[in-house]
Formats: sequence, structure tokens, C-alpha cells
Amino acid sequence: MVPMVRLGSDVLVASGRLRGARAGVVCNPASVDRSFVHIMDRLGQADGVRLGAIFGPQHGFRSVVQDNMIETPHTADPVRRVPIYSLYSDTREPTAEMLRGLDVLVVDLQDIGARIYTYVYTMANCLRAAARHRVPVIVCDRPNPIGGVEIEGARLVRGFESFVGQFPLPMRHGMTIGELASLFNDAFGIGAALEVVRMEHWRREMYADETGLPWVMPSPNMPTLDTALVYPGTVLFEGTTLSEGRGTTRPFELVGAPWIDAERFASAMNALELPGVHFRPATFEPTFQKHLKQACGGCQIHVTDRAAFRPVRTGVALIDMFRRFDPASFAWREPPYEYEHEKVPIDILAGSDVLRRQIEAGTPLDVIADSWRDDERAFRELRKPFVLY
Repeated sequence: MVPMVRLGSDVLVASGRLRGARAGVVCNPASVDRSFVHIMDRLGQADGVRLGAIFGPQHGFRSVVQDNMIETPHTADPVRRVPIYSLYSDTREPTAEMLRGLDVLVVDLQDIGARIYTYVYTMANCLRAAARHRVPVIVCDRPNPIGGVEIEGARLVRGFESFVGQFPLPMRHGMTIGELASLFNDAFGIGAALEVVRMEHWRREMYADETGLPWVMPSPNMPTLDTALVYPGTVLFEGTTLSEGRGTTRPFELVGAPWIDAERFASAMNALELPGVHFRPATFEPTFQKHLKQACGGCQIHVTDRAAFRPVRTGVALIDMFRRFDPASFAWREPPYEYEHEKVPIDILAGSDVLRRQIEAGTPLDVIADSWRDDERAFRELRKPFVLY
């Protein structure tokens, strides 16, 4: 029998390490333990721990805001009687005033395993602010829900940094949030006083549904593990005028556009015989964002073998096929995107302008994927000193 995974937050609370400390906590609704008890409640009930402030990432501490790129305000928690500071607002980094009086900043956020996810950069911004203001940081480690083995995609190139990509990671990085914290802090020179509280009994080959831990949506458009499996590829759709399924119950699994015939498109995708995936024809109507209340033809992505499935390769294949189906209607999204007003969104997402130019030039899919190999090997070497499991 496989032992149950103990989260970093479990280990931290049990240790009594925070006794006598006034703690600020970076968290959201997914910051719960196996019994669905929130980190704020666990720390609030812990002996000698005083809660000083709550810091919420994108979508807010309570994840009220479903749409992306919508800021959330600062407010207060009437139950715990502490301020709630939004780090997706007029500031994305804690200020000196926000950190004043705190003995420690605790980070307990659930990442989803892709370079494009703002929570890990909120963590990086917290490390920067904590280093500047000499506040120690404790990161409570959590599983990578899509496993810690596979690495896929090109690394971000200098000059294409943004709030959705600050460091030269591949799209699928295969690291936990605690491992990323150490990588950001040490390899990329942030230099905060950082402690990562390791999990117990987690193995790199585990997916979220093998940990025994509950799935609580890390963000409003990440409803299931199925979503997380495809996200490292279909997040690229945010850099196009195609719908990535926002405004449906299956964001990032449903992709399409009003000018596409679903049956023909899904048949063409299945003819590629990509590993570990089936494309079911689907027509859907987004309730917000792109193509609002318009019937979009496309497909739902069904992962049939997650060990064989390559999400980034699949996402590129999908975008290329949509472009081939109707080149006149296909378009790259224009700025602004995630606080960037000049860089082309697809370049921010891909980490450089190379992928966009490859697709525009009609570069074969195998050649595109082969162009990532050196980056994948280099990152595997870079991450070695920071791998905890």
C-alpha cells in the first residue's frame, strides 16, 4: 500500500516551527489539506501563531474573478480580522507597508506544471520583496499535478519575459512549486531567506489522482486534472483569436472558432495519429471572452494515455491545423496581454518569436518538436540540484 502524501503545509503545521511568529500567507481556495481544511484556519488554530495578512494571487484570495486579466481589489477578512492584499492589482509584488510587522511570509499555492501560470511568478515576486525587506519566506511544497518526470517545449528566451514567464523554463517543467522556488531564488539570483518545506511520500511519477489528495480548482478555469493535462499546450491558444474554451465548462479542453466545421477538423487531427490523444468533434458557445455567444466548431481533447501524451506538441499541432483550415480567418492575438503592451501575446506564451515564425513558414510538426530537444536537455541539467524527490 502506497503511503498517503503529506503536504508541505502538513509538515509545517505539525512542526510547531511558526510558534510565536506573526505570519503573512500567500494562498487561495486550493490551499487546503487532505481534509479540506484551509491553511489560514490551520495556522489560525496552531499554538502561538498570529495571522498578520493574507496575500491573494490572480483571481483573488477567494478566486471570485473567473475571467483572466481582471484585477482584484485589496480588502479585509472579516472572520480572521486581517487585511487581504491583492497581488494582481495596482501591484504584483508585496510592498513594504504590506510586509510591515510580519516575521515570516508563508506561500501555499497549487501550481499546475506549466511555465505559463501566474502563481509561480507571484511567488517569485514575493521572494524579491522579502529579500529587499528582509522577511524570511517559507514555501509549503505541493505536488505537480501532471507529474515531475516529463519536460517538454522550448525555454523562454531573454527579452520575452513577462508576468506569465519570468525565467528560462520550458513549457512543461516537471517541477514542484517548492523546487521552482529554490530554482528561482538560487539559480536566478533572487537571494531571499528561503525555506522549502518538503512533502512526504510524493514520487515524481505521480499524477494528482494518485496522491490521495483532493482536487480543488487551483484557478477558476482549471476545473479538473484533465484540464491540467492539456493546459501546457492549449494555453498557447490565448495568443490567437481562436477560443481556448474559456466561458465553457471545459476550458482548454475545448478549442475552436466560429468558422470551423467540427467533424472535418477533428477527423484531420485524428489523422495525425498523435500519441495518447483523441480529438472528438465538438461545437460550443462561450459565455464570456472570445466569440461570446457564438457557436464555435472544433474539438474536445481527450487524453487516452497520459504517459504517451505530449501536450505542447499537441497544442502546436492544433493551432497549425486551425491555421491551415482557414488561413484568411486565422489571426494571432494583438497586445495588450498580461500587462504587456508591445510584445506579441503568442511570443510571450511561447517564450520567443520562434514558434510563431515556424508556424507561419509551414515548418513540419516533427521539425518544430525536434527544435526543443537541446532546451529540454539543458533544463533537465539545470534543475538537477533543485530536485527534492
